Amino acid sequence: MDLRSLNIFLEAAELGSFTRTGEKLGYSQPTISFQIKLLEKELGVQLFDRIGHTVSLTDAGRDLLPYAQHICHLSEEMRSGTTARREPSGILRLGTPDSLCGPLIARHFRDFSRTYPKISLHLATGDTGQLLDFLDHNEVDMICTIDERVYNTNYVIADEEEIGVHFVASPENPLAGKTPVALAELVTQPCLLTEKGMSYRRLMDDALARNSLEIQPVLETGRADLLCALVEENAGVAFLPDYVTEPSVRAGRLVRLEVPQCRVVVWKQLLYRREKWVSLQMQAMIDHLSKIRLIVEKGAKI
Repeated sequence: MDLRSLNIFLEAAELGSFTRTGEKLGYSQPTISFQIKLLEKELGVQLFDRIGHTVSLTDAGRDLLPYAQHICHLSEEMRSGTTARREPSGILRLGTPDSLCGPLIARHFRDFSRTYPKISLHLATGDTGQLLDFLDHNEVDMICTIDERVYNTNYVIADEEEIGVHFVASPENPLAGKTPVALAELVTQPCLLTEKGMSYRRLMDDALARNSLEIQPVLETGRADLLCALVEENAGVAFLPDYVTEPSVRAGRLVRLEVPQCRVVVWKQLLYRREKWVSLQMQAMIDHLSKIRLIVEKGAKI
């Protein structure tokens, strides 16, 4: 049994196609099939079900997966030198919604780059459905979402954090002094919202629909920071995650509105495919993002 066969096995398990595995690794499809057959012969089991142009792991293949990942990971550590001296390097593909690019990436990228100077970060943005599709087609290595909590045995949750979401308004807005605020009254205000169908906006729309209400926003944009700034100017009300509005709320430039008919909680989750081989650069990003908390506690800065 050689490492090349195990690496081919891991890639094929992740991509679900011998053809795509060959394209990624620079081998022909027959070469990939031959290497897998050699591995199956050596182990005495069938590792893949071959149906049409797709392949999927058998029970024996799923049993082999963690062993192959461990062996290949140890091999990478050996090539990189001792654990104390190894340095993550290479491309890391991360998927994230636009609203997380600022607090997760922009504010902390300098520290990440200084700590891991040999990692090249490639970002892909989209809504939760698009990000999961990127992950399933191996177009990204991992994703960081902000949405309803994802439970799926196909994914490993490397980190997660509960995030509050509230309507916010300028202290000068007539709703600022009211507790609670009725949804029917809130929808009469000019509303500035993220795009329809995007995570917490979708959950807000669901809450409105349950109350037979709908908002026609005066502005839609994926720029949560822009929405926050416009609300500070009393241009209307917005529905935003607490990590976006926290600095302005603390400074007294915004107030959160208590709207009992629209209580929404979302989750920041860092996910990768269960069959994915966790590279050194992936582990570096997991360690980095796991330290970043979007909820401000005890006056700490976001």
